[in-house]
Formats: sequence, C-alpha cells, structure tokens
Amino acid sequence: MAGRLIDKLKKAARLDPVKREVELESGEVIVMWVTPLTAAERERAKKDARSDDPNAFALQLLIRKAKDDKGTPLFSPGDVADLKNAVRDSDLQALMLAVLGGEEEEETLDMKSSDDGAE
Repeated sequence: MAGRLIDKLKKAARLDPVKREVELESGEVIVMWVTPLTAAERERAKKDARSDDPNAFALQLLIRKAKDDKGTPLFSPGDVADLKNAVRDSDLQALMLAVLGGEEEEETLDMKSSDDGAE
C-alpha cells in the first residue's frame, strides 16, 4: 500500500537549517542558520507582531528563526527594541530578508544526531 500523502509531504518538506550570510553596511558578514517557514511559525509571528505591518512580522520571524550553527537562537524577544532603535535599518532589513529568503540551494546543516527523523 502506498504511503499516506501527509507522510510524503512531511518527508519532502526538507526543514533542515540553511546557512544565510548577510553583509552589513560595515562590511562585516553575519552568518545565521534558518529553517524554512512553516504555517504554524507564520501564524505565531503574525500574532506576536500585534500589527498588520510587514516589518513587525518579519522582525518576529528574525527573532524566532535566526540561529547559530549549533541551533542556539541569535536573538531573544527582549532584543526587539534594540533591533529597532540601535541597529541600522538597512542592516535590519537585510537580516529580515535573509530569514524570509527563498528556497535557493544553500549549504544545509544537520543538527540532528541521527537520520531517523522520528519525533
């Protein structure tokens, strides 16, 4: 019997972290790892943004999804004010765009200890 469609979709999702490099105005390159966006993450970011402003939404995604190579978040919810007030807008926009980036092939990182994918 063929597998269930939901199982095929989950397997095809490829939700492994992808390396994103962002060059800041200063010339420094920031490296972060981001997983593809899921519907649940989108809903939560919209709720946390408390606004229809696309920048507020993108900022929430940046806070939630930008991680280092070990899977540790690069930002916390308490960083929102600093990101808005103490970071160049062009740098912040570049970081948010990197999180929202497309599905282009980039280096992926296996943060799992095994390949069995069981939850």
